[in-house]
Amino acid sequence: MKISPSRLNTILMFKLPAAYFTGVRVIYLDSERCVATVRYRWINQNPFKSMYWAVQGMAAELATGALIMSKIKQGKLDISMLLVGNKATFFKRSRGRIKFTCNEGSLVDQAIANAMKTGEGETIKMNAVGMEGEGIEVSNFTFEWAIKVRG
Repeated sequence: MKISPSRLNTILMFKLPAAYFTGVRVIYLDSERCVATVRYRWINQNPFKSMYWAVQGMAAELATGALIMSKIKQGKLDISMLLVGNKATFFKRSRGRIKFTCNEGSLVDQAIANAMKTGEGETIKMNAVGMEGEGIEVSNFTFEWAIKVRG
């Protein structure tokens, strides 16, 4: 079964309602890249009238995690995934739409291949860059994911 942006957005509604109701959505997913977006709104603001950092984190995490989920589902693999680390850097306040892009599908392919070959767990550090408007970087997130073959 292939995971599509619309399927992921439906999953958000039922499994991650905080992300869904704050406006986080996947708009693009292929084998190499995932783009998640979120727009500044009343429900996701902070007291400084900009987007709350945790909402940005949900969108960025989704951009990285969706690539892993997609490859696991596509390959019909019995692999578990777990977020084990996070680092974020913020460059400017956001009052618009942010697109978080992760272009690291090949890293996921390598980690899955290694995990399948060795039977050991693997970690993957994946980056999601948040851009607003005309290519202005708002934030940058790095997530460390652990994957392991079950059984």
